[in-house]
Amino acid sequence: MTTTATPPRRPGTVTVGHDGFPQLLRAEWTKLRTVRRWGLTLLAGVLVTVLISLFSASSSGVEIAGGGSPAPTGPGGISVRDDFTFVHRTLPADGSITARVTGPTGVSPDRAPDWAKAGVIVKENTESTSDYAALMVTPGHGVRFQHDFTRDAAGGAASADEPRWLRLTRTGGTVTAYTSSDGRGWEKTGTSRLDRSTGAVPVGLFVASPDVESTKREFGNVSVSGGPSRSTARFDKVTVKGAKGGEEWRRTDVGQAGGDQASRDQGELRRSGPGGGTFTITGSGDIAPGAPMQPDLVATALNGSQLGLILIAALGVLFITAEYRRGMILTTFTASPRRGRVLVAKAVVVGTVAFAAGLVASVASFLLSMPVLRANGHKPPRFPEFSLADGPALRAVLGTAALLALIAVLALALGALLRSTAAAITTVVVVIVLPLILVSVLPLGLSQWLQRLTPVAGFAIQETTPRYDQVASLCLPEDGCYPQGAWTGFATLAAYAVVLLAVAVWRIRKRDA
Repeated sequence: MTTTATPPRRPGTVTVGHDGFPQLLRAEWTKLRTVRRWGLTLLAGVLVTVLISLFSASSSGVEIAGGGSPAPTGPGGISVRDDFTFVHRTLPADGSITARVTGPTGVSPDRAPDWAKAGVIVKENTESTSDYAALMVTPGHGVRFQHDFTRDAAGGAASADEPRWLRLTRTGGTVTAYTSSDGRGWEKTGTSRLDRSTGAVPVGLFVASPDVESTKREFGNVSVSGGPSRSTARFDKVTVKGAKGGEEWRRTDVGQAGGDQASRDQGELRRSGPGGGTFTITGSGDIAPGAPMQPDLVATALNGSQLGLILIAALGVLFITAEYRRGMILTTFTASPRRGRVLVAKAVVVGTVAFAAGLVASVASFLLSMPVLRANGHKPPRFPEFSLADGPALRAVLGTAALLALIAVLALALGALLRSTAAAITTVVVVIVLPLILVSVLPLGLSQWLQRLTPVAGFAIQETTPRYDQVASLCLPEDGCYPQGAWTGFATLAAYAVVLLAVAVWRIRKRDA
């Protein structure tokens, strides 16, 4: 009986005809782990990410202009604003307040801010940051029902020039909002719970007018101008059911009693008509989430990934171009004729390895950088306390690892298309690293365009500063602020990687090795 010995296979190859996907994955993994310089490139990417993150954290200090005190905090310790003009009576138990509201309109400037507010409110007390539920008319966003500082619901379109009927009813700890165009047919807008307001509470009318800001940003220079605004609104047909009989209306400038004289003079109440039943109220300030604290601490702790990605991308490029340069790609395609599957297997392997390395780098960066940031003054109550157990922080850390994995896959696809290490790495620098630099120096509109439409959109996954639609806030790229949501930005990068890989698979099938 004659036997034929099977010659041993070299590492990283598969037998012709035996190119199942698991075998391809094993072969590509063997190639990656047996090339020492690729492992060193990966290690260097981890070290660069961690070291640059630490440098960024140590360079970030806190400055409070004029030795100012931290902003007041609301639910969950978030920064809030709670300063407005409040004209109120006492509601001992269950009851309601109804008013027809016209406005708000601008006093200074002439045009009221889009988020100026005039409406009816039930509040735990007249102290700043106390719980509340408010139904209001805004010049730019129609009727809104807001409570708990962060909760906001639309209540229909409205014009500041046309009267709108508003009503809040209180039953126990539940406040329900209703709107009407004529005072007869009412539509429910929403409900909220004021669990701490079970006894007597102030109810009434309010006007708030947030600060106005004008931003000019050109080639790295940012100038912000603006200041407080004042708006006014008219209230008539005001009724309070369940209020104390004979009690007078009182005006309180919530959150402004300790301010300077200019702040205290923002509020104004004038009454007219039969029995003084028409109220004209002028106010300033806001009742809403406060301006976000800058910088974004988690993004700062992960800042090194913006340079570490270059080495991760280099690994992705080399994983394919090294075979082209040495002519080994012919051997690979001979052993595995289905070229598209070979490239997909490479993408899976390099993406998985990049994710693992990115996870080590992002976890180490976060754990080492956060104590440095706290030591530099980024600590409660002015800044939030983060740990890996917090949802936004965990999303940012895991998202950074996934971000680096996608960049490795994108670089691999570019390497397959260009077949040149230098050209592919240069392209990565141009489409990712260069925009990361330019967004800090270009005019704001162009910078945000780059953040939305280029692969750098993926870095939005690192942003943890909460933003609220009911607050007009300044979003600067140099503060780690992206104009889109975290997952929208990440999906943009994923789309680039998937499309480029698909094009590379198609192209590699159509041309010679």
